[in-house]
Amino acid sequence: MSSTSNRADKAANPSAQWANMRPIRARDVHADLLAMPDARTGPPAEMVFGDWYPALRADQMKTRETALATLLGIPMLIGRKKDNSLFAMRDLCPHRGIPLSAGWFDGETVQCKYHGWRFEPCSGRCEEIPSLTQFDILEPTKIFANSFPVVERDGYAWVYVPEAGAGRLPFDVRGQFDLSALPPVPELPKFGKRFRSAHLQADLPCNVDHGIIGLMDPAHGPFVHRAWWWRSAESIHEKTKHFEPIVGASEPARRGFNDGFRMSAHAPSSNSLPYRILGKPITTIDFVLPNRRTETIRAKNDKGVERWFSSLTTVTPVTPTSCRIDVIAAWDIGYHVPLVLPIAKYFGAKFVAQDQQTMVEQARGLRSHPGLMLIDDADKPAKWYFALKQRRLSGQGEHPLPGPVELHWYS
Repeated sequence: MSSTSNRADKAANPSAQWANMRPIRARDVHADLLAMPDARTGPPAEMVFGDWYPALRADQMKTRETALATLLGIPMLIGRKKDNSLFAMRDLCPHRGIPLSAGWFDGETVQCKYHGWRFEPCSGRCEEIPSLTQFDILEPTKIFANSFPVVERDGYAWVYVPEAGAGRLPFDVRGQFDLSALPPVPELPKFGKRFRSAHLQADLPCNVDHGIIGLMDPAHGPFVHRAWWWRSAESIHEKTKHFEPIVGASEPARRGFNDGFRMSAHAPSSNSLPYRILGKPITTIDFVLPNRRTETIRAKNDKGVERWFSSLTTVTPVTPTSCRIDVIAAWDIGYHVPLVLPIAKYFGAKFVAQDQQTMVEQARGLRSHPGLMLIDDADKPAKWYFALKQRRLSGQGEHPLPGPVELHWYS
């Protein structure tokens, strides 16, 4: 329908088209984190744009429901339309800057509270400017609010956050974002159709760099995760692990994209009870920029039956001084036993809470922006991370791992 006919319909019945608009009552999934003092005042970190990040749990979002999230410092309004599609918009009207979350949503369009501008939220295209008359030549559909590609996968709403100044991303023939030119959306590895899965989340009042190097740190386990069901102080022993580089995009323009490193296939820690239960498993751990750690464990019993476990952990920058850790795990071990899922979630939550408490305590120490250090060999993965991140941000330099590397530490 043309804007001229829209204006004619509006003149005939000015309120009918807004009768189904409902006030947006969006919960802010990061409200608690952003209220933490250390999450606002700690040392900042440079954030990596041009990639996918999990914004929130999409599997808990009903149709016509909305939520607020902050990704890389950008306030976003995320919702599910009547046709079940997800959208992600910058929570800002391009007209006068009022948050769109202050307005209305009818399941199809978002309407600004200030002047009633209506937007199709997936594309951001303006559908109506109520103040226009037949004498105006402005075409509303040429105006766009800032919207982002969003894909639902593994229970998350993954949002692509482009580089600043990248311009509007192209649309396909259906009028949706063309995903073919973007990096692939991350996905949890699965090795069968029958499995259980669980999600965990924790807010961290520190920047994403501290969150990530804490995630990959191999030496904190006996101290942070000391528990009868996981590790003990007496279990510490020398370990030898082999690493190899993961080289992502080869074209010069995308140097550093999807780079990372892999802890080569090995028997997992023998001093952790859950791993001992599996028998003789083989595990592989990958870290890939900008923020993803994937662990897969596969084991065969004496009868040759394979069992598996996999997890995808991300540390997402909320602001330059705060981040959030998300874990999605899946397994087929005892998937048919009702109590396995709640037990796994209980102990998993305890495990993540231990990391969270440690980062909360570290944030207090970081208030004065002290100088810090990294050592060899236990901190080598952290050194690789910083080198890979700089390579990604600058588009220059070589991968910090020229080939396979052997590291040693006690844990």
